[in-house]
Amino acid sequence: MVSTFPNSSSVDLSRIRLSIRSLQPQLVEWRRRLHQQPELGFQEKMTAEFVSQKLQEWGIDQQTGIAQTGIVATIKGNKLPTPHSLLPTPQVLAIRADMDALPIQELNEVPYKSQHDGVMHACGHDGHTAIALGTAYYLQQHRQDFSGIVKIIFQPAEESPGGAKPMIEAGVLKNPNVDAIIGLHLWNNLPLGTVGVRAGALMAAVESFNCTILGKGGHGALPHQTVDSVVVAAQIVNALQTIVARNVNPLDSAVVTVGELHAGTKGNVIADTARMSATVRYFNPSLKGFFNQRVEQIIAGICQSHGASYDFEYWSLYPPVINDMKMAELVRTVAEQVVETPLGIVPECQTMAGEDMSFFLQEVPGCYFFLGSANPEKDLAYPHHHPRFDFDETALGMGVEIFVRCVEKFFS
Repeated sequence: MVSTFPNSSSVDLSRIRLSIRSLQPQLVEWRRRLHQQPELGFQEKMTAEFVSQKLQEWGIDQQTGIAQTGIVATIKGNKLPTPHSLLPTPQVLAIRADMDALPIQELNEVPYKSQHDGVMHACGHDGHTAIALGTAYYLQQHRQDFSGIVKIIFQPAEESPGGAKPMIEAGVLKNPNVDAIIGLHLWNNLPLGTVGVRAGALMAAVESFNCTILGKGGHGALPHQTVDSVVVAAQIVNALQTIVARNVNPLDSAVVTVGELHAGTKGNVIADTARMSATVRYFNPSLKGFFNQRVEQIIAGICQSHGASYDFEYWSLYPPVINDMKMAELVRTVAEQVVETPLGIVPECQTMAGEDMSFFLQEVPGCYFFLGSANPEKDLAYPHHHPRFDFDETALGMGVEIFVRCVEKFFS
């Protein structure tokens, strides 16, 4: 299936209007500047300053310092509403873009390589910010083409601990009240010239837990005098896999992954403690609270059978990203005008990765979608969070085109 997707030479850029195509060099320049100055979550001071400076230069109303470094730009359309419109006030559409980078040392040797040691835009958020800036600029110059209000939300700290929730708590969806929201993620799991969009669950809920097994240490030759925390931990890791296999409906996708397991100091010493950390992912919102309970039940039962005890900590990071059916259809019909169909539209694009766009989608109907950005022909296909991650910047103009068309169609 993937081999039938368009390659870089077959992408039809004539579908992008001339005024946005002419903006492409500026989009690339903005993205590369941001890429050179990556900042971690809630530390995006230079990024926010750059965004704010551009918005001010273009005469766009803005609020700064929201949830520390977040910005909301507001653009009011000048187009008169249709005569049959019964809405007492203009509708409001929000567009969300995240700005933060990751604690990764970049290995790309490019002119725009990160200048901040140990920090890198390895997930495309520099591109998201550039696309949002391009959208803001275009809409400000073409206010006669839409009748409502557009709020562009530049959000900090998506990677963690999460900037969406504090921005919502600060009131970014109020005054005026947002009716719907859209957002995109540049996606190197899809090639340039494709868009991944679907109604319902797109990305997974993200939950985590830490557990310390408290046994009794001793000599490796005298196991009967001990409570071996390694044996207990090994049985727990295996038993946790039965949750998805035997406790979750087979039609519901879920993952329980123990990514860390630390115990012991020497081969002939039985460890008194073993520590594990894990991630839990699922799509179905009705599973919220289930894994917390079931994971601890398994840990408690195995520890009791071996005479061990445990310390357990469980927390939820992000709920699943659930797209509204009508908003997903709006994005899909718009995307069909920008990329070649049917191969350019990828409805089966779910991923167990998580995103705090989910908090916005819990508050108002909306759609989050993937914009294909990989180009193996240019060696631009490394996965997200890889130290050589980069993407085909042709996708920047495509992102602006899709956002602009969504605005125009939403208000029509």
